[in-house]
Amino acid sequence: MKPGIHPNYQEATVTCSCGNTFMTRSTKSELRLDLCNACHPFYTGEQRIVDTAGQVERFTQRMKAAQATGGAKSKRQRRLEEVARVRAEAEAEAKAQREAIEREEAAKRRAKREAEEAAKAEREARENEAAAVGEPTADASPENELAANEANQGE
Repeated sequence: MKPGIHPNYQEATVTCSCGNTFMTRSTKSELRLDLCNACHPFYTGEQRIVDTAGQVERFTQRMKAAQATGGAKSKRQRRLEEVARVRAEAEAEAKAQREAIEREEAAKRRAKREAEEAAKAEREARENEAAAVGEPTADASPENELAANEANQGE
């Protein structure tokens, strides 16, 4: 070890917030602790709230104040509820718009399908009428007419 670069290692008095004191060795002569082996819940087996910054008292004061006001909402709570309400309204409006678009598209598909069915029925009616009158249909090509004439002459 080099001389003069290491701190002085000396007897130290350790004092806990619970009042327990004991001696050990340290570079400081006096140490203060929040928890020790006599008061720590792990060693004692009891549940206890250790509050060094006054957090528990502040929490209990807030709870008492909330009970005293009868559950009146704070400004922040009211603002958050308003934001949630506006967001829910916007989502409901967007959903309604999506549903309206879907209904419109379904109506268009249905109208197109009905128009196609009507055109098919009209085409079939013309073909049936033409067949009854003996006129050639629109799909009668010269090759089909020759084949039909040959079949008729062979009979």
